[in-house]
Amino acid sequence: MSSWDQLGDLANLAQLTGIDAVRLIGMIVQAANTARMHKKNCKQFAKHLKLIGNLLEQLKISDLNNYPETREPLEMLEDALRRSYILVNSCQGRSYLYLLAMGWNIVHQFKRAQNEIDRYMRIIPLITLVDNHRVREKLEYIESDKCEYTLDEKDKEAQDVILSRNHSTHDTMILKKTLSCSYPNLPFDKALKEENQKLKVELQRSKTRKDDTQSQVIEHLLEVTDIVANSFPDKTSKKAKLDYVKEEQFEPSYVNSRNLSSVSSGKDLISNRGSNRHENWNTDLLDCCSEPCLFMKTLFCPCGTFARISTVVNNKSISTGEACNDLMAYSLILSCCCYTCWVRRKLRIMLNIKGGCCDDFLSHLMCCCCALVQEWREVKIREIDDPEMTKTTAPSVQYMEN
Repeated sequence: MSSWDQLGDLANLAQLTGIDAVRLIGMIVQAANTARMHKKNCKQFAKHLKLIGNLLEQLKISDLNNYPETREPLEMLEDALRRSYILVNSCQGRSYLYLLAMGWNIVHQFKRAQNEIDRYMRIIPLITLVDNHRVREKLEYIESDKCEYTLDEKDKEAQDVILSRNHSTHDTMILKKTLSCSYPNLPFDKALKEENQKLKVELQRSKTRKDDTQSQVIEHLLEVTDIVANSFPDKTSKKAKLDYVKEEQFEPSYVNSRNLSSVSSGKDLISNRGSNRHENWNTDLLDCCSEPCLFMKTLFCPCGTFARISTVVNNKSISTGEACNDLMAYSLILSCCCYTCWVRRKLRIMLNIKGGCCDDFLSHLMCCCCALVQEWREVKIREIDDPEMTKTTAPSVQYMEN
């Protein structure tokens, strides 16, 4: 991101011309509520500006514009507020990976913005000389409100990942999780595509400003998106492989051995998926509402989602009716939660996910629906297939009549 002094060049400031300081502060507060990155910094900055807005509302802005000694500082204050709006608004609309990589640069801009705005407030004569005890108290409170802007620990970890030259599987999963949280309503592949397009726009801006250092960083981020995109299998090629397996069932050479190999291939698929060292869940337990359709289906028909999870865990087809019967049977002895917890534990062990029996039990005890949604989303993210999808049956032996 460009420096604080050059930030106005990145947007059409003419659209903000004519808006007074109080209205600009209101726009900044609204933009802070929708920020995707630097949420804490944006809200902290907006809270500080609300103190200034409350003070300015007690004064007549039109009176301040009538005299040169008050008009010029007020115009500089409004210009700083316009650039502040662009800064806060950029934390919502620009590339998430770009904002992450430029994290400390943006933190520094928040500090400079607050210092500049506070300085203009001190040099407006009508404010500093007004003989009003309440106004003076508010001005002193504004000056004492020293905000600390920094990066969150999760953002620091994600920043280290995207700026690293060597990416492990664990780093890729961290990046995938952060992107999924940033785009909760988009599938991961579409979110990655949108990030790629936004990064290309940022690269064009940097080249226009002839900022070689920033251009190199953005080019590296584009490489990171390509690495992440290539690290997950393509669904089209995956479907083609399944079609090829289905066609093979009609080959005569597979008549004697196909049933045995199909069952073992399902186990191999799950074991191969589980051998990857994924240490954490890819989705949060309380992030179930990011897929509202799945959440509503699980809420009103938990047996359906539980049946699909049990099918993957047990490597055999389990119908919704069978799952419902099992849940009702365990409910009679007041151990339904223990049964679903046991299935969650088997899934966690199969996928090498950190946790313990207490975590599994508490997850299903607090919100069984959220736990089931998290488990099924994990299965889809790891792309573990239903064993029935890869299971094929050899054709029956046919005899030719004489």
